[in-house]
Amino acid sequence: MILPLQITFRHTDPSPALEARIRELAARLDRFSAHIVRCHVILEPSPHHQHRGALYDFRIDITLADEQIAIRHAHPEDHAHEDPYVALRDAFLAARRKLEEYERRRRGEVKRHSEIARGHICELDVERGCGRIETADGRLIYFHRNSLVGGRFEDLATGMQVRFSEEAGDLGPQASTLHLT
Repeated sequence: MILPLQITFRHTDPSPALEARIRELAARLDRFSAHIVRCHVILEPSPHHQHRGALYDFRIDITLADEQIAIRHAHPEDHAHEDPYVALRDAFLAARRKLEEYERRRRGEVKRHSEIARGHICELDVERGCGRIETADGRLIYFHRNSLVGGRFEDLATGMQVRFSEEAGDLGPQASTLHLT
C-alpha cells in the first residue's frame, strides 16, 4: 500500500465507493515501482462541459525517491469520462505507463537511438523532390526533400557527403533525417 495516500474531492461530494476504488488502484501501483514515496489523487468535474454530462477529471501526483510524476487530463475530451470510474481507470493506466517508463530509465533500459549512418548522394530527382544515398557498403537508401535538415533541397548535388538516420519505408530503407557533412 502506498503511504501516505491523499484523496481530494473538489467541487463534488465525496463518495466512499469511489474512494475505495482509488485506494485499490493506488495499491496496485506498488507492483510497478518500489520507489513511490507519496501519492495524491484529485477528482473534480471538468468545468468545460456543464451543458452535457459532467466529465470527470482525475489528477494523480506521484512522488518518487528522485522524481515527480504528474498525470493530468488522461483523455480530457472523452465522453466516456462522464462515468467517474472510467476516468479513474484511464488516469491510473496513464500513471502505470509513466511508472513503467520511470523504472526502465532507472534500470538503464532506455531505447538507444540508431547510429547516424554516412554516405553520399548518388541520385537526385529534382522534379519529384527525392533521391538516393549510397552507403559505404553499397546499399541504396531513398530520401525525400522533407528529410533534409538544415539545408535546401535545391542546393543538393550528386557526390555530396551526408549523414542520415535510417528507417524502414514502404518500399525499402529510407532516410528519416538527412544532414549535409
